[in-house]
Amino acid sequence: MITQAAPPAQPPAVVPPKPAVRRRKRRPDLFRTLSRVLIMLIVIVQVYPLAWLFLTSLRSEHDFATGDPFALPSSLTWENYARAFETGDLGRNILNSFVVTMGANVLIVLLGMMAAYAIQVLGFRLSKLVRGLFLIGIIVPVQIALVPLFIDYSQVNLLDTYQSMIIPLAGFSLPMSVYLFSSFYEYIPKETYEAASLDGAGPYRIFGLITLPLSVNTVVTVVLVNSIFIWNDFIFANTFVLSEDLKTIPLGLQNYIGAMGKVDWTATFAAVCVTITPLLLVFLVLNKAMIQGLESGATKG
Repeated sequence: MITQAAPPAQPPAVVPPKPAVRRRKRRPDLFRTLSRVLIMLIVIVQVYPLAWLFLTSLRSEHDFATGDPFALPSSLTWENYARAFETGDLGRNILNSFVVTMGANVLIVLLGMMAAYAIQVLGFRLSKLVRGLFLIGIIVPVQIALVPLFIDYSQVNLLDTYQSMIIPLAGFSLPMSVYLFSSFYEYIPKETYEAASLDGAGPYRIFGLITLPLSVNTVVTVVLVNSIFIWNDFIFANTFVLSEDLKTIPLGLQNYIGAMGKVDWTATFAAVCVTITPLLLVFLVLNKAMIQGLESGATKG
């Protein structure tokens, strides 16, 4: 009987050693904790004044006068808001501030976009010099123009008008707007304008069909940044407005000061809450567009 020999045994496969796994060093917990504490402190500093203002506007006048101004209210009342509208002409003040803010923003956006388009996109021999002159206007204080403007307005019968507030507010906000728009236009590819020119588009058509649609986020940024300054303006309104009918919100808040300097604080806080609410709502709604306007350049891809 013939038996078959068993096949020779194969040597065991050599398994290469596994490379040593390097453990990533974790960020120290102390640094993470300090970062969270710092963020919380910043949030508290930003939110606490608004929360205190709103809670104080709901306190009774007696509670605010006799108790701790920074304590929580013992009872809540909406009477302060009714008294705020009765004491001062709050509705008219808000309307006047809205008209001035919108009128100034229209001038700022239109003139700022056109100036930046001419300086950055079209270009001319002294464009850099003109841009430098606009930037110098950022450091010019508004106080130096009060007396000359008052004299000029009195000679052309512009005192106590909306235009007397809109024109200087737009003028002093224009340098920053030109800078923001020109910085944005700098990152728009030149090939986009060259392609439009080859298709027969002129400078006005290019501005309306290419530059303007790309500038939406920058327009939102310019409007929000300038609206805060214009909505809270006191110096121009106090200088050029002479009648009660054209008083804006900062001037209207003076109506809550009574005889012998007595101030109705709770009604004043209620009026302030009413006046800052529209600006806060607009800022919260358009916050993302404002951030994109500050960070974005042009189309990508």
